[in-house]
Amino acid sequence: MSQITTHILDTSKGLPASGVAIYLEQKTGNNWVEIGNGKTNDDGRLPGLLSDDAILEIGTYRLVFDTDSYFKNQNITAFYPSVTIAFNVLDTTHYHVPLLLNPFGYSTYRGS
Repeated sequence: MSQITTHILDTSKGLPASGVAIYLEQKTGNNWVEIGNGKTNDDGRLPGLLSDDAILEIGTYRLVFDTDSYFKNQNITAFYPSVTIAFNVLDTTHYHVPLLLNPFGYSTYRGS
């Protein structure tokens, strides 16, 4: 399993959000460098964001979710065109970063 995993639940529907593009970026100095990307599957998950054997350096990372395309594909007007979640990788354990999403809000937490 990838060291970083995520999933998205569309709380306005109570269903997984499929087909959402997600980018994983690493902070390097004052810049962000993309190190992984993909789209959520039918279960709203992106299991292969990184290769299973990839071990991230301790540091700051962020997930960028393309919520604009997701809602536009459903003809829904949404307030946030993207959601960016920055977080710190403190060790080599698994990090699960879920996103609870609706057209006018979102929340997140460190999952397991």
